[in-house]
Amino acid sequence: MDGYESNRRDFLKKLGLIAGTAALTTVGGSGVVELLTDKKEKFNLTEEQQKFMAKYEKWLDEFHGMAKFQKIDPEHIENNKKLMALSDDAKKWQKELVEHMKDENFARYYMVVTERVTKTI
Repeated sequence: MDGYESNRRDFLKKLGLIAGTAALTTVGGSGVVELLTDKKEKFNLTEEQQKFMAKYEKWLDEFHGMAKFQKIDPEHIENNKKLMALSDDAKKWQKELVEHMKDENFARYYMVVTERVTKTI
């Protein structure tokens, strides 16, 4: 496994662990299935959370497209560079995400939004 693939997997594991841990601690083990089936329109987020999610969803759309392309052509250098840059961007707002994930409502919304990318990867 090359360095890029290792970093990508580490990033995705961290992202999943943050979301999963927060979901389990705020909802309890029995609520995890619920998280994945809720519709994101049901959630009332604070203005700060809405701003974060707008930034995250824009990032996620870009990441999703590149991850899909990476499955088709894993050796595409430019795409891999962009994926690494996106991973670096995510590290910048990781602390903010952890704080938001303490809110059960936000954690559910986040999981619903993240689900489509998780399926692709």
